[in-house]
Amino acid sequence: MSSTRFPPQFPSSGAPADTATRPEPATLTVTQLNSQVRRLLESSFDFVWVEGEISNFAAPSSGHWYFSLKDSGAQVRCAMFRNRNQRVRLQPKNGDHIRLRCRVSLYEGRGEFQLIAEFMEPAGAGALQAAFDQLKARLQAEGLFAPERKRPLPTPIHHLGIVTSPTGAAIHDMLTVLERRWPAMRIYLLPVAVQGVAAAGEIAAAIKRANQLAASGEVPLDAIIVGRGGGSLEDLWAFNEEAVARAIVASALPVVSAVGHEVDFTIADMAADVRAATPSAAAELVSPDREEWLARLQQLEGRLQRAMAHRLAEAQGQLVQMRKRLRHPGQQLREQAQRLDDLEQRLVRAQRHQLQRRRAELALLESRLQARSPLARLRQLQQQLALLEQRLQGAIQRQLGRARDRLGQLGQLLDSVSPLATLGRGYSVLSSETGGVIRNADEVAIGQRLNARLARGRLALRVESKSLEETAAPSDADDGHQDQHRRE
Repeated sequence: MSSTRFPPQFPSSGAPADTATRPEPATLTVTQLNSQVRRLLESSFDFVWVEGEISNFAAPSSGHWYFSLKDSGAQVRCAMFRNRNQRVRLQPKNGDHIRLRCRVSLYEGRGEFQLIAEFMEPAGAGALQAAFDQLKARLQAEGLFAPERKRPLPTPIHHLGIVTSPTGAAIHDMLTVLERRWPAMRIYLLPVAVQGVAAAGEIAAAIKRANQLAASGEVPLDAIIVGRGGGSLEDLWAFNEEAVARAIVASALPVVSAVGHEVDFTIADMAADVRAATPSAAAELVSPDREEWLARLQQLEGRLQRAMAHRLAEAQGQLVQMRKRLRHPGQQLREQAQRLDDLEQRLVRAQRHQLQRRRAELALLESRLQARSPLARLRQLQQQLALLEQRLQGAIQRQLGRARDRLGQLGQLLDSVSPLATLGRGYSVLSSETGGVIRNADEVAIGQRLNARLARGRLALRVESKSLEETAAPSDADDGHQDQHRRE
């Protein structure tokens, strides 16, 4: 509540210290007194909530309501004018217990203290108000309403999103204002329910959807208006839901809240970047005034015309002066032609000098490039590769020669110890039919069949006689041959 300020006509309390030096206070008429008292009351009180019981209710043909609001100890006269009571859903009658949102005033004609009601609801609606106050305090403590969090609206706004009912009066009012003020603005309506159980969820989802469209580039929105027309606290409750407040705070796009009328104040208004008193006021906030722009353009046009006229006047004065100093055009042309020839020759010399300098630079760069060319190194490496290849082929041939010589030596050695060589000198290997090798005559019987292996081929023999005469001991070489015979 604002502090009380007395008008200067009111005498201050207490006896004057010096009545001889103080002027007599002005004498007021009753009308002046009542008028000053009314202004004093209205300036000293903000909107207040008053609860009580209706009595002496009257609804004349004017559409205004007049009644008294009383409790067990006092009563006060009240008036609710037609433009306000048309939005009240209940039909009041004597005995109803209600809550009024009102201004304190005075009816000057009768000097009666009265309340001018702006909003009426049943007294039981205080539960909604308590829930409103509780949510407001909690979100405020989280910093959702902090002024430093809020962003200014972009200027200008070319694409505007509106989250509201497609059939309500609010969208009609906003479109009318935008069409009048700035028809070039593109409007994108995101239709939602603004009243009922599902309204808060639809509003929050529409705000999120608007941000998604803007982020993807599908719809280049610059800002959003979220709102609806006026109504009771219950009608506006969707805009007092926490989900809507958090969706507004999370929005990357600036949000303008336009809920109800000037006296209506919701959680959405506190969370939004900008609060407009009405939907029409929101449309005015986001749109430049076409008339102002036209007036400004006309002003700029006038300034431009005056500047052009001034510039033309200066040019005309300069032209007069130039005409006085103007020489014959032929002389000017000859001088300019001579100057042109001189400039042409200078240009040719400069181009020739520049071309020579560039050629010298190119030759220097070519020589440096040739010095650093990898071709010489590549040829050197190719020669080294060919030499290494020749050395490799020679080493391979020498290695193959040594391997052939070694193989021949091993072959000769193998032939020298091979039993086949012994057989080739006329020897043979005798074996029984079972394959056992016969080493002396005692091992066979007369008539026994034997097999003889020769250097080439085999013979089937039969023993007709045998002799046990002694034979010289075989040499080491023969032993080797015989061992090889046995292995064979």
